[in-house]
Amino acid sequence: MKYIPFILFISLFFIACGGGETEFAIPETIEEKRALLKTIKAEKKTHTDEVSRLDSQLDELKAAIEDQDPMVIKTTLITTIPVKKSDFERFTQVQGTVQTDDIASAVSEVGGRITRLTVKEGSFVKKGQLIAAIDLEGLDKQVAELQTAMGLAVEVFERQKRLWDQNIGSEIQYLQAKNNKERLEKSMETINFQKTKANVYAPISGSVEMVMTKQGEVAGPGVPIVQILNTSKVNVVAEVPETLLKAVKRGQKIRIEFPALDKEVTIPITQIGRTINPANRTFKVEAAINNSKGELKPNLLAIIHLNDFSAKDVITIDQNIIQSGVGGEKYVMTVGEGNVAKKTFIKTGESADGQVIVTEGLTADVLLIGKGARSVAEGDVLEIEK
Repeated sequence: MKYIPFILFISLFFIACGGGETEFAIPETIEEKRALLKTIKAEKKTHTDEVSRLDSQLDELKAAIEDQDPMVIKTTLITTIPVKKSDFERFTQVQGTVQTDDIASAVSEVGGRITRLTVKEGSFVKKGQLIAAIDLEGLDKQVAELQTAMGLAVEVFERQKRLWDQNIGSEIQYLQAKNNKERLEKSMETINFQKTKANVYAPISGSVEMVMTKQGEVAGPGVPIVQILNTSKVNVVAEVPETLLKAVKRGQKIRIEFPALDKEVTIPITQIGRTINPANRTFKVEAAINNSKGELKPNLLAIIHLNDFSAKDVITIDQNIIQSGVGGEKYVMTVGEGNVAKKTFIKTGESADGQVIVTEGLTADVLLIGKGARSVAEGDVLEIEK
């Protein structure tokens, strides 16, 4: 095709935009190409549903213009990222568990068979509530034996006392009778006191975690019958690396996740261990948490987020746009005067979550090249994507 009036190309272009089957054709002269390029750019703003096809046509026209006119300056399409200052925080994750110190056992102070057990595993009990009744039949028999012995001891003592009052008999006989009577009286007091221990009561309020001795079994003195756990207040406990010793302070707020419950809380640190574990070089950190609903179970996994570094009003950028020179120096591509690509060397500091602090080389009035940063070279003319 040697020459087609420019108005025909424009007509063909609009037919294509209207959904016709006409194939896109490129004019021959540079002026017609440029005019069509301008027209397509204008149409792109209104025909948003044709963006992909119009972009393809623009690329073809630009390539054709560059081939026909060597003096045309090639441009690279890029996106920009403004440099801003903000606060920077870095967090370290540490695994911990839920623990409780409020745990106690209900025990019998005397031995005997359990005739009644009022609770089962999972039962909630209040402090002072009856847990079990102990059969003290053995003590009753001891009481009967002591009463018989005491009757004789009292009789012997009274006779010896009358004789002693009359200066008859020896003093040693009188003292022996008196001592025997008083010894038996003390034994009776001890047994009567033990009989008051027939009932076992809850030492704390909480849930029965475990039943150790069942109804009908014999409970020994001091042997736990049930274990009671109070989980209304628990602690999240973690072993933290000693490298974070300076970063962790009592009262510092920490974020805690409980993955199994899809739950998250922010609470202060209530206790920091005073020693370093020589085996793993860690120290203990505790945070008390209210658990009135009983959601948090002992040994539940917890993920603790500790803030180990913070900086106010600093420049941070995406690590992915940082490039390295031959000598290892770091730089980013920025938009220079006249929309020309510029290589800007930087120095970096702390990093976290893909962001890094820039300590030198950037100011808040600079535009970074985002998309296309690795495909441009210093001095390239840039076309900024709108």
